[in-house]
Amino acid sequence: MSTCIFCDKVASGEALLQNELAIAFFDSFPVSRGHVLIIPRRHAETFFDLTDDELVAMKHLAFEVKALLDEQFHPDGYNIGLNCREAGGQTVFHCHMHVIPRYKGDVPDPTGGVRTILPGGNYRKKL
Repeated sequence: MSTCIFCDKVASGEALLQNELAIAFFDSFPVSRGHVLIIPRRHAETFFDLTDDELVAMKHLAFEVKALLDEQFHPDGYNIGLNCREAGGQTVFHCHMHVIPRYKGDVPDPTGGVRTILPGGNYRKKL
């Protein structure tokens, strides 16, 4: 058995959607209804370690995931994100793309989206 939980997912064949180089599955700790992870089949630590072909494969799956989530959950928007390395919030060191459906009213003010992950992350304010 692997020491990487995502490599174990690849080996199990358990996937919501898949292609030759990547797989998608629902996040075990979702931040919203329908939260999906997309990972390369090959163990690569971060987005910056992926090949061009893996990037394309993950992009194609992202569009397939969106279509599926649109049909199943009818979200009002999306956040797409990758955490790279420990300082970037990565806790599983196998590259994974978050596809997070967003719903009107899920936060009081969604302005700035991913910019609000750091304190003071208001895009209207210069640092």
